[in-house]
Amino acid sequence: MSSKQKPAKANVASARPLDRGRVVYSEFGNADNTDALKRAVPDLPPNQQSLRVEASRAGRKGKTVTIIRGFQASQETLTNLLKTLKAHCGAGGTLKENELELQGDHKQKIVEFLLKLGYKAKGSGG
Repeated sequence: MSSKQKPAKANVASARPLDRGRVVYSEFGNADNTDALKRAVPDLPPNQQSLRVEASRAGRKGKTVTIIRGFQASQETLTNLLKTLKAHCGAGGTLKENELELQGDHKQKIVEFLLKLGYKAKGSGG
């Protein structure tokens, strides 16, 4: 060999096949624990829930949204309530982290509607 040529090295890392799905260590039997990790949310009746209704523009480029917080209900219940509120207010809305967001300032209208449904609701903020 000349001084300019280097001996070829064996690339050990590329010689082994990569196994991305292999579990190296598992303390508990089943690796799919999504059901066990879900947080249990009690589905309380409306008269036992205390809700806060707030109109906010923070972080929304000047657009006003009405936020309803304090729910202790399942996702299905919140989805149905959101659909009813959107139809009542004639506005769009979404469900984010157990909070309902409706486009526009409908604070007073929503508080009155929730009180009729049996929820304990209060207006919050200015």
